[in-house]
Parts: sequence; C-alpha cells; structure tokens
Amino acid sequence: MITIKNIAARALVVSAGAVFYSASAWALLPIQHWTEPSGAKVYLVESPVIPMVDVQIDFDAGSRRDPAGQSGLASAVAAMASKGVKALGGEPALDENGLGEAWADLGASFEAGAENDAMHYSLRSLTDPPLLDKAARLAARQIGEPSWPADVWPRDRARWSASLKEANTKPATVAAYAFASAVYGTHPYGLRTTEESLSRINVADMQAFHMQHIAACRAKVSIVGAVSRAQAQALVTTLLSRLPAASGCAPLPPVGEIQVLAAPAEQAIPFASAQAHVLIGQPGFQRRDPDFIALLVGNHILGGGGFVSRLTNEVREKRGLSYSVYSYFAAGMHAGAFTVGLQTRPDQAEQAVKVSRDVIARFVAEGPTEAELRAAKDNLIGGFALRIDSNKKLLGNVANIAWNELPLDYLDQWTKKVEALTVAEVRAAMARKLQPERMVTVVVGGKP
Repeated sequence: MITIKNIAARALVVSAGAVFYSASAWALLPIQHWTEPSGAKVYLVESPVIPMVDVQIDFDAGSRRDPAGQSGLASAVAAMASKGVKALGGEPALDENGLGEAWADLGASFEAGAENDAMHYSLRSLTDPPLLDKAARLAARQIGEPSWPADVWPRDRARWSASLKEANTKPATVAAYAFASAVYGTHPYGLRTTEESLSRINVADMQAFHMQHIAACRAKVSIVGAVSRAQAQALVTTLLSRLPAASGCAPLPPVGEIQVLAAPAEQAIPFASAQAHVLIGQPGFQRRDPDFIALLVGNHILGGGGFVSRLTNEVREKRGLSYSVYSYFAAGMHAGAFTVGLQTRPDQAEQAVKVSRDVIARFVAEGPTEAELRAAKDNLIGGFALRIDSNKKLLGNVANIAWNELPLDYLDQWTKKVEALTVAEVRAAMARKLQPERMVTVVVGGKP
C-alpha cells in the first residue's frame, strides 16, 4: 500500500543521493516559457532528481497597490487565504483548522504573502499524481475561493495592531520608518501599516482588492521540479481554475515613480537606547536596470561583502565605531532604496556618520581598486552555486526572471557578466546611481 509516508521516505532517499550532483548542473537546466490560454505566463525548470515540485504564482498586487489610507490591505488579503475556503462544487467549506489538517494529510505546504510589488502564492508538494492533484485543487481553492470569515479578521487585526504597537517601542523600527518616509516621500514604498490604517480595512475591501488584482490572466507562474511541460500545464490549469474567467485584462493603473532627492536631509530622533541606530541612503534603481550586476558587485565591495567590505574596514576595523556596518540596494519595480546601516554608541554616532559618508563619497568618486574587484568577483562567482543549490532557491531565481522579464539565460550568463566587469564600469554604474551629497541620514538614539 502506497502512503504519504512511503512516498516521502522514498523522496528523502532520492534527495540524499542528489547531494552528489554537481551544483553547476543547476545552471544548465533550461527555462521553458510559454503563455497559457488564460493569459498566465509560465516559467518551468524540469528538475527530475527529487520527486517534488515547487510553484510560485505572482500577481501585481503588492503593497504598492494599497489604496490611500489602507496600508496593509494587500498583506491582509494574503493572510486571509489561510483562514478558510468556501463550500462550492460539492466540496465542503474548510476553516483555518480544517485547511491546516488537509495540508498535513497531503504532506504538502501552501503559503501566501505580499511584499512591496507582488502578492505571492507558493505550493510545495510531492509529485505523486494523486497527491499532487489533491494539493493543486486545495491550493486553487485558497487562491480563488477564500471564505473571508468576518469573525476572523477583527481577531487578526487586533493581533496585528498589538504587534505594531510593540514594534514601535524599538529604535530599529523608529529608524526604519523615518528613513523610508524621508527617502520615498509619498510613494507607496514609503507608506507603513499602522493601527489607524488597519482600522479602515474590512472584509469587503479585501474582496474588492482580490477581485481587481487576482486573475489568471495576470499571473506569472514559476515552477521547478520533477514535472514535464505537459504536467506543468495541467498543474497551472488546476491552480488557476477557481479564478473568474476573463475575456481580457484591462491594464492596472500605473504607480508613479519615486522622486530623486533634491537636497540632503538629516533627522536626529531622541530615543532611550544603549545604541544609536544609523541609516544613510537615497532612492536607488529599478531591478530591471541594465546596471544591476555592476551595482551588485560595486555594493559588495562597498558594504555588502561582510567583513571584507570598505565600510567594515573603515568603520569597524580601523576605528571600532560599530560591530557591524552594511549597505545594500533594495531594487524593485521602482527605485528601491540604497541603504547604509549601523549601530553605535550614541556619543560616537556623529563620527560614525561622517566616516560612513566619506567612504561612500570616495567610493563613488574613485570606484574600486583592481584588487577589490578581483576579490569580489572570486567571492560572488565562487558562491554562485549556493544561490541555486536547492529547488526552492532555484525557484526564487526563476521567479525573479519571470517577474522582472529578464532573459531566460540570465542564470547561465550571470557569472560571465560578473567576470567581464571592469573597474571603470563599476565606478561609472555607482556614480550614475548614487549622489552622496544628497542622501538622507537618520539617527535614532541618545538624549534630546
């Protein structure tokens, strides 16, 4: 008799053997791409080593689509996917406990969440046909037929509000909110969920948001696992089958771009904390920007490479101003922030800010040295296999290609493009994107 435990045990044995596969083989797996009759765009990597499949379905329904005054709506819609499904087509209704038990019985998992740009639905299942079919049908109900239980939302809203109230007692939260507001202004990336915004959200708002944004024709579906193209097509058809049919998708209204900072801004926010939290930055660039890889490498040298970065060397190693200092670009559909962050003693904050600003300005003006670039290339190229050493990680990369409409051979070309970069190209890319003289600086900590 075949049971879920038998199938799972068999998968575990196979996956143990898969460890001996060359990690570089992942990059050789081609991405198949097509558009379904529903309009859904599908990206598939066949990975037959382990009898499992991972699926991510993305919709343009992230928090940038939250209506004015209702920050948190997209996240609330995603959260309600796990709270219950309707009784339709002879299938009984399931509450959140029933859904949990159903997924446990299948040995599969389903999650939903919303970020700045997208709403994600994720499925992981064994590929045994009866189990996968049941998992896909259950996932389809959560995607297309949530029950929107009116008694659950007030409870979850109260919990969420309590969590926000607790977070607001932490200096890191205060700094993050002040920084986002200063960098993004009125753009949706800079808005935050508050107790007040949650109070303006009701179940009817969620239903309307879901109906407007979650449609098969708007879906980008990424699949990695032991399924053929024919099986993937059947899987996608099932997963999107509970969404309303549409003859076409009218374009969603555009979201305005983030404004470039016209002048520097500084905020010193008193806070009774042992450490001052420092954030320095500005709007960065969109993920589709052709400078992306040059900026990734440049930032690795500046502050993204951990203990070998310039910022760490100048702020931590030479002066002992902070245990940790970092920088990153949060590229998205819009110009996500470039951020430098650190913590230091309040009496050292002014010096730490000055040193960090000087390092940024010098790096933008001069770029990296040949030795720094070589070390960064070796580190990034040498670690590339770790970015794709599991189906789930590979799925994230495929979803990135799908969402940002990158070339299908993006992963195959990644290391070649990193290796080909020159000092001049990295310096030019950083100079095009960063304006050290116009950055925001937020310091939270110290007495008034």
